[in-house]
Amino acid sequence: MDSFDADVIVVGAGPSGLMLAGELRLAGLSVITVDRLAEPMQQSRALGFSARTIEEFGQRGLLPQFGELGTIPIGHFGGLPIDYRIIEGGNFGVRGVPQSFTESILADWAGGLGATVRRGHEVVGLDTYDESVEVELTTPEGPKRLRAAYVVGCDGARSIVRRLAGIDFPGTDATIEMKMADLTGVELRLRPTGEVGEAGMVVVLPLGPKATRVVVFERNAGVRETQEPPAFDEVADSFQRVTGEDIHGATPLWTSYFTDSSRQAVAYRRGRIFLAGDAAHIHLPIGAQGISAGVGDVVNLAWKLAAEVKGHAPAGLLDTYHSERHPVGARIVANTLVQRSLYLGGPEMQPLRDVFTELVRLDEVQRHLVGMVTGLDITYDVGPGHHPLLGRRLPDQELLIGEEKSTTYELLHKGRGLLLDLHDSPGLREIAARWSDRIDVVTAARHDPAAPAANLLVRPDGYIAWGEAGSSADGLADALTRWFGRPLQGV
Repeated sequence: MDSFDADVIVVGAGPSGLMLAGELRLAGLSVITVDRLAEPMQQSRALGFSARTIEEFGQRGLLPQFGELGTIPIGHFGGLPIDYRIIEGGNFGVRGVPQSFTESILADWAGGLGATVRRGHEVVGLDTYDESVEVELTTPEGPKRLRAAYVVGCDGARSIVRRLAGIDFPGTDATIEMKMADLTGVELRLRPTGEVGEAGMVVVLPLGPKATRVVVFERNAGVRETQEPPAFDEVADSFQRVTGEDIHGATPLWTSYFTDSSRQAVAYRRGRIFLAGDAAHIHLPIGAQGISAGVGDVVNLAWKLAAEVKGHAPAGLLDTYHSERHPVGARIVANTLVQRSLYLGGPEMQPLRDVFTELVRLDEVQRHLVGMVTGLDITYDVGPGHHPLLGRRLPDQELLIGEEKSTTYELLHKGRGLLLDLHDSPGLREIAARWSDRIDVVTAARHDPAAPAANLLVRPDGYIAWGEAGSSADGLADALTRWFGRPLQGV
């Protein structure tokens, strides 16, 4: 086979895989997404996403498709209440957005950009070569092989891509299990952030006007020796033992479970094979960090893959995917394990809870914990510089471009690099013109004169790679070269 079927093959059509497909198409790459399921999942383990993911969807213009998004302002860390509004843009997560709905929006977006999803296609083999990867599949039409420059495994906790690539997935086995059921025909008091008692903990969430989700953890119940979902009677029995409330007469729509099994791939890249989302890290789903971690992974990866395929990536750019995102995943695994101990541990954890209760009274501690859980405090090493936003996310800010209003996030809808010229600096524009095939230069003014002003170089994932409060261009050319490669010749 002499030609590629696509630049990138994405394995898995969950939120991470679909977001990646859209990002790659936005960057001009050809992409094929394969998924072993014949139809999209209609049930939803996740019911929302974090504050940083709201921003990432906003950077691509996806938020209007979600309609009116309600967020949860008061959340917790390990069961200890915290007002997540203590940092700008902070919230405990989007309220009641089923994963199936998020996937349908991402599928429509990626499909509108030209991405295709081939369902009923299960990966059974991978062969890697110097300049390509071949994927062996079983399909409804029989065995098939596809060839691409790169493969990304977004295929979940039991990732076949990770296994075939030989990437270790160390961590801890499950010690607790939380049973879950979606049901109708019963009225229950809502407990959206959980309620802990001597026998365990329950969460009760609304699922539209008529349905309810219950999640129950029964202390000392252990972990079932099966990967099958629990019967509804098992969920109802546990719920009654923990709360004293009887839900056996409800009509179950779906049952599932999750555990505190916590693992992380030792490498997010092996040659031409990458991992993202649950294929790269699994953890207790708490604080809307599951979908959000995967979306953050692929938004980081896609533009780097595009630069490599198009031939203008600087040396080592693809390796920064692991160096930037692996610490983020490790931090999520760590904080969810801490929250498990605080929230679900027995009486032996009370001294730890007492100490944390004192600590979370401090605003600085609250800001630190909220920034960690939301992903709003993620900071990458982007190179030298002194601007306080260097390596951090771009805030959404209203701008005036001529006489027209815009926002910084609207300027990122195309998924390209961005140089924000807020000081009308001809020198900056002259330098950036040499990267005009990769960078949009926008000269604008702040709509709010009190808002901070700086000239900023922004990566396609929304993180700031260079900044100067005045009109100086010191270090701009170096930052452009570091993240966007060599400039155009003859410009």
